[in-house]
Amino acid sequence: MTPRALQPGDTVALVAPSGPISGELVDQAVTAFTAWGLRVDVFDGVRARHPRYPYLAGTDEQRAADFTSAWTRDDVAAVVAARGGYGAQRMIDLVDWDAVRAAGPKLFAGSSDITALHAALAHHLGGPTVFSTMPASAHFDSVAAESLREALFHPAATRTIRGPDARTLLGGTATGHTVGGNLSLLAASAGTPEQQHAAGAIALLEDVGEEVYRIDRMLTQLLRSDWFDGVAGIALGSWAECGDPREVEALLLERLGHLDVPMVWELGFGHHRGALTLPLGAPAELDADAAHLVVHP
Repeated sequence: MTPRALQPGDTVALVAPSGPISGELVDQAVTAFTAWGLRVDVFDGVRARHPRYPYLAGTDEQRAADFTSAWTRDDVAAVVAARGGYGAQRMIDLVDWDAVRAAGPKLFAGSSDITALHAALAHHLGGPTVFSTMPASAHFDSVAAESLREALFHPAATRTIRGPDARTLLGGTATGHTVGGNLSLLAASAGTPEQQHAAGAIALLEDVGEEVYRIDRMLTQLLRSDWFDGVAGIALGSWAECGDPREVEALLLERLGHLDVPMVWELGFGHHRGALTLPLGAPAELDADAAHLVVHP
């Protein structure tokens, strides 16, 4: 079921399931949503700090409680992760999933470490979620903001996704629902109850700040755990700060080319300014020859 589209006057809950956020970036997020005519409820955990681990926004219990509360409040139309970092996996088992399921579908947006929550929502609720640049990040420029706004206000619209640097790696076309997200989180989720597999699906993959050998290791782990078995197509996002892009591209072709499915390079999503928003768990058509992805409600 596609969540209800946002309308001016709706309330968006801003939560921090992972890392801490500076006050300046919180203000950036609030300003953006307010300009779209939305009300913004900044949950306490967004400005919190874990008493022992500075890389976490508040305790695991606080972050999970914020997420549960945001999802189950009748007046909240969408839940948006302010930023990523690390920590979503630590709080997933503390979320009241019975209450979340009872509340039903809502729009949910985030990326990077939030890949773990996308998978958890797909496992517990089903339905699409929104993989997007987060509003309290340095990458949230006008292009990324407009792509997110379009996805939140028109979630049922058919959209064609193609970044300015998109090109064909392996030709052909494929259809299937979209799965995936951040490669590091997909590899780290191996063996968890929420782990999705790419059988019959179009896999979306991106990462940031990983050396080539680490990307190799994570791809190999997913291959050996059968994550890619039956994949219909692969759309690659950005690999910012991952070394020489030519080496990354060569590695991805070496590790995934034998799957013999359509593959697109640099579709336009990931950790960079101007990143495009796309849905996870939505039906889509990948045209690798045209280097674009068409997503449907």
